[in-house]
Amino acid sequence: MRNYLVGLILLAYWGTSSASQDADFLTAREAFQSGNAKRLDESAARLQRHVLWPYVDYYQQRMLLRTTDNANIRYFLSRYDGALVADRMRGDWLKMLGKNQQWALFDAEYPLLVNKDNELLCYYYQRRLNTNDRTVLPEARALWFTPASLPDSCTPVFQALISSGQIKVEDIWTRIRLALEENQTGVATHANRYLPSLEALNSTELNNAAKNPQRYLETLKRKIKTRSDREIVLFALLRVLRNDTNPAYVQWLKVKDLLTASDRSYFLGRLGHRAAMRHDSRALDWFREAQNMTPYYPPSDTVLAWQVRAALRAAQWDEVLKTIERMSPAEQQADTWRYWKARALKTKGRTQDANDIFIPLSNEHSFYGQLAREELGTILTIADKTYSVSNAEVSAMERNPGLQRALAFSRMNLRTEALREWSWTIRNFSDAELLAAAEVARRQGLYDRAINTANRTVAQHDFSLRFLSPHRETLKKVLRQHELDEAWVYGLIRQESRFIADIKSHAGAAGLMQLMPATAEWVAKQLGIPNFRQHLVVDVNTNLQLGTYYLKHVLGTLDNQPLLASAAYNAGPGRARRWRDNTMPLEGAIYAETIPFNETRDYVKKVLKNSMYYAKVLDHGQDAPTLKERLGVVRAK
Repeated sequence: MRNYLVGLILLAYWGTSSASQDADFLTAREAFQSGNAKRLDESAARLQRHVLWPYVDYYQQRMLLRTTDNANIRYFLSRYDGALVADRMRGDWLKMLGKNQQWALFDAEYPLLVNKDNELLCYYYQRRLNTNDRTVLPEARALWFTPASLPDSCTPVFQALISSGQIKVEDIWTRIRLALEENQTGVATHANRYLPSLEALNSTELNNAAKNPQRYLETLKRKIKTRSDREIVLFALLRVLRNDTNPAYVQWLKVKDLLTASDRSYFLGRLGHRAAMRHDSRALDWFREAQNMTPYYPPSDTVLAWQVRAALRAAQWDEVLKTIERMSPAEQQADTWRYWKARALKTKGRTQDANDIFIPLSNEHSFYGQLAREELGTILTIADKTYSVSNAEVSAMERNPGLQRALAFSRMNLRTEALREWSWTIRNFSDAELLAAAEVARRQGLYDRAINTANRTVAQHDFSLRFLSPHRETLKKVLRQHELDEAWVYGLIRQESRFIADIKSHAGAAGLMQLMPATAEWVAKQLGIPNFRQHLVVDVNTNLQLGTYYLKHVLGTLDNQPLLASAAYNAGPGRARRWRDNTMPLEGAIYAETIPFNETRDYVKKVLKNSMYYAKVLDHGQDAPTLKERLGVVRAK
């Protein structure tokens, strides 16, 4: 009895000590972020035995980085060799070395860094250019064609490339166009400084076009004479096009004869792109008109992707095939385009060529991998477990310092830090180690880490970890009320929240089934839940009651099709209806592929793919529907 009481006392002490030290760590972290060295040192004195001490040590050393000597930094790096904090410190040090042009030290440390960013990459280019290393020119030149803002360390690199003629005036205009296409006027203005003054963009006209593109186009009075004029007109047209196709087309008809053939080809490609996203039947005509211009403006893979999607909706299989073959080699290797290329070949009677694509694709654990299997006449099968981790392997993994740090961050609800530490630690794990780490996460209730870690295995798999089914008894109770498919609901929850009960999105959606506040309140009223408050949404039972009711409601209003209901759950029922074809039924896979929103398109595919695996993992038997059956045929509006 005495030993039992001593044990309880020690457990209570350790729990209090751990909670107290966690509070001290949070204080130290906040002190570092606010630059309060004194408060950081006070907290650090109490944290030397804490599992996150390496981070406290990093905070202290980082605040002294500008004044400390290189020997101390090297000592820190050797003390935590292989840890994420060492890589972070090395990256911070390299930025200081690059800024001060201490190239000898930079050369020694840069190859050892794992997490490199554009700031360091440009310092690396600076160093190589300073040694007249001409092999760096193609790499550095490629970075120029980035529409996003780049760090200051890139400016000397680009200046050197421009002065040496590696970046020409046409290249400067190309970056300006790329930036304006993404509405990055600041980047365009920065690149504009490199143009000869007589050729540069007129900043006043650019500002007018950005503020009110419709008015700018209406007051042009056909004054389009210079390259600057043409680029600003194209920018204004794109701004109008973002909101609606027809007003942009009206303005286009007024100015197109004043533009070059290449400019016309460029805009017609973007017009086709936007029209295809709106499922406008004119899209293919505009794509073809753009392609027939001489000279024509080479379309991006994004534009070509939407040409393929428009051709799919129009059942133009020759155009599907030809357009995929115009994509970059890397883009053509995406599972999406391999599948649709094979489908196009099959439609043309080239069955063997199609199967040559379907067979390797069918071995991939993806939406299109599953569809490829079904094209070959086989159904999805999974091994129960191709590798089972032992308790000894799990125990050893629990002692891994990196995972212990990730778990400590999770305990303190510091999810970003936990994710970084976990991802760093498992980055070079074998399949067996990944599965052991996934099991550690599962036992700790970190279902998102368990799933994502098990997903990384290459040859040895455990699909019960990839497709976890927590809260099953609770879910079964509410599913019986609504007669919903368990595999589909699990597939949706896995995609929505990875089973993190208290997660909240930037938009405000909360809980396992990611309910928006207004939706949760509406469903609570329908269910007659008294005294409902928003904080209840993160309660597992409440969230599942609300979410399944809403899902059943959406399903019932959309022809009882899981495909449409999945799209509606993510983007709203109105959009899911609008995305149907006006006049003819659509194959479900084509409907899914032509969803205009990237997020929703990806979401729907993953939910339906997940459903297939859950049907196997949950042992729903041989009567479970195929993926094509789940996708169905979407009737016309």
